[in-house]
Amino acid sequence: MSQHNARETLSWLKDRGHYSGQIVHERTVNGQEAQTDSLSILPSVKIALSQFGIEDLYEHQISSIEATRAGENTVVATPTASGKSLTYAVPALERAVDHSGKALYIAPMRALINDQAGTLQAMADALGFGEQVDVGVKTGQSSKAETRSIKQRQPDVLLATIDQLHLSFLPYAHLTDHWRWLFQQLETVIIDEVHTYRGYFGSHAALIFRRLNRLLDHYGKDPQYICCSATIGNPVDHAAAVTGRPTDSFTLVDNDTSASGDKQWVFWNPPQKDREDDSTADVDEETASTQQGAGQAGETTATQDDSDVGGERLSQHVESVRIFADLVTRGYQTLVFTAARQGTEQYVDWADSKLRSRGEHDIADSVHAYHAALESERRRELEAGLKSGDIRGLWSTRALELGIDIGSLDAVILDGYPGTGMSTFQRAGRAGRGDDSCLVIMVGSDNPLDQYLLKEPEQLFEGGAEQAAVNPSNRSALPEHLVCAADDHYLSPDDEQYFGEALPEMVDQLTAEGRLKRTNEEQVRWEAANNDIQIQTDIRNIDEEEIKLVDRNRGEILGSLERDAALRDAHPNAIYMYDKQSYKVVELDLEERTAYLESVETSEYTRALREKEVTVNDTLDTRTLEFDGEDMKATLGSLTVRNQITGYLRYSSPRDESPSEHEFETPLPPSEIATTGLFFEAPQKIERKMLKQVDSPEQYLSGLHAIEHALISLYPSEVLCDRGDIGGLSTVSHPQTVGGTVFVHDGYPGGAGYCRAAFEQLDSLLSQTADLLASCSCSDGCPSCIHSPHCGNGNRSLSKDHANRVLRDLID
Repeated sequence: MSQHNARETLSWLKDRGHYSGQIVHERTVNGQEAQTDSLSILPSVKIALSQFGIEDLYEHQISSIEATRAGENTVVATPTASGKSLTYAVPALERAVDHSGKALYIAPMRALINDQAGTLQAMADALGFGEQVDVGVKTGQSSKAETRSIKQRQPDVLLATIDQLHLSFLPYAHLTDHWRWLFQQLETVIIDEVHTYRGYFGSHAALIFRRLNRLLDHYGKDPQYICCSATIGNPVDHAAAVTGRPTDSFTLVDNDTSASGDKQWVFWNPPQKDREDDSTADVDEETASTQQGAGQAGETTATQDDSDVGGERLSQHVESVRIFADLVTRGYQTLVFTAARQGTEQYVDWADSKLRSRGEHDIADSVHAYHAALESERRRELEAGLKSGDIRGLWSTRALELGIDIGSLDAVILDGYPGTGMSTFQRAGRAGRGDDSCLVIMVGSDNPLDQYLLKEPEQLFEGGAEQAAVNPSNRSALPEHLVCAADDHYLSPDDEQYFGEALPEMVDQLTAEGRLKRTNEEQVRWEAANNDIQIQTDIRNIDEEEIKLVDRNRGEILGSLERDAALRDAHPNAIYMYDKQSYKVVELDLEERTAYLESVETSEYTRALREKEVTVNDTLDTRTLEFDGEDMKATLGSLTVRNQITGYLRYSSPRDESPSEHEFETPLPPSEIATTGLFFEAPQKIERKMLKQVDSPEQYLSGLHAIEHALISLYPSEVLCDRGDIGGLSTVSHPQTVGGTVFVHDGYPGGAGYCRAAFEQLDSLLSQTADLLASCSCSDGCPSCIHSPHCGNGNRSLSKDHANRVLRDLID
């Protein structure tokens, strides 16, 4: 797509009948010419590169390769399609050809493993006569015969998922007929997409790499780490935290010198809902869903002047479907990123109906959905179809955000802000590869963060990248990996260098529990009491207990939920949606781990109510936040968070604003986690002023509650996390604080590192919160500012006005 075509297309979109001022921001991000140079490369590897048309390398590729050759660890943090793969492919191939040096490539997903294996194998095949480099792949889908072959061949470059490093390599590192050869010869460890190792999953990954380092030290090996990352705010610190290597051992390469075309960015805000006009009031996701069979999804024209940002809005999915259909009809190959797997299927179905209603049957046949639940073969077909151009349009989850090669696209649509600037630019980078120009359209939802960025686009482009957070000291994950490490190779007091100062305490505890045992009385060392501990340690799923969902009338298992999710969504009398059918939960049997459901014809839905208690166990850090109005104390602490589902709200329809409230005679069992969080107390001067202005402390609390919601909604602007990863509680009276207090906490056992990272940016987050509330066009609060889909009180007791008063006095 040329830049002229991009501008022409925008003009054409504005002339469409359904357009009514939705574009709130446009900008062109200029491309750049490539900066290349020559590099002395092993002749056979140079021949292989030339087979792919590569004669010179980008300057940032050269910087990374030279740092690796100098014995340094590297982290390459450059955008999508900047050629990061050559920063590890060249050293790995050179070392394999020169002296059979082994390289281990670790990625978080099988699809990425398969994609990179194909690229590396093609390069290995092109090395020239007489040179042989073996490339092997070990994933959870590898057969026993394939795994046996890998062990016998001992490939020079071995690609595996982080799961296989945990389950297969580390437990069998000492066996000669398994993986000892790898640990004895390993020279290079490549961690692709290192930014994905964050939060609770990242804590597991960081402990796995510490177990790896420990075994490598045992074999006298000190391989170099090459970490590839998206653009994040702390690439070196994060790579060091994940790998367990010193921060000063890493060289940062973050100056992208690859070629890029112009990107035309468009920020698109769906029309506000007009409740006085029935023709627009019902154009939401549910209505579009019922209209899809007639090919009418989202065709109603908005009539409202949409100059304001904020307010309650029509579904962004309807707008995204419209734009998608328009672009593919105009001949542009288009990729849409949306949040949910079911969403990709549903929205591509809407688009199919819309295209067929226009008579575009061939184009309709060439649009598809892509997500991780598809079979691997089907995903590869879709990837190949995008690359060849046979597929004209695709709706995808984040599964295509990673570096799988799908060629160059004309346009990317972001169906809602992805939650972080990092993901936004990763997804946008899927279009316009090389020096091709492209179009990127972000369609905002009524989520507060979306609306904030639509009003303040500079925050995305100039605000700096978010921090990646990981917590290798997580006290939920650490004990499991200590037992795993003791099974990998016995533990000793010297292992404190890998696992931290908590090792002695943890070993005593695990020994008392019978999970570790002394190997003998002469030496202080321990081994695992259970040699299946790796299988029992699930590094991706936090809640191992699952509740089956059973259709009682048909005896069919509909699916399963983690225990906490089942208490929330499958409690007695809950309405549960599955495959467009409503079910009522008639029984929840926690002992049998089964919820029994019966299908019903209803437009009702339910929402669980919960009570939360927060106990401060320890103070980790304190800060005084200095504002123009008042200074305020903030604390980072170790917390215990107790949640209990006490009842539910029943809504007669999606538009019901007065739901009935139902309490359980016997509350469901509580859940409790020890985690990390921050809290801040309103300055006493501001609190006294507020209490004089309101009729009751509950009104004051409604303001604190609104601040809590808005603050959490903006967390992803500073920290790489999802809104659902964070919890909160507001109170006017807490036994461990003075006065009104807002608590915000990580939603994972042991803490995921999110609140630790946000603690340093809390003053900025509070200022953004004040801006968000002041700028939202609603009068009493809405999903664009203070309403939260995760609120345990069903968004009751919220006051935007009182929140504004508190923040206005705090931030002058």
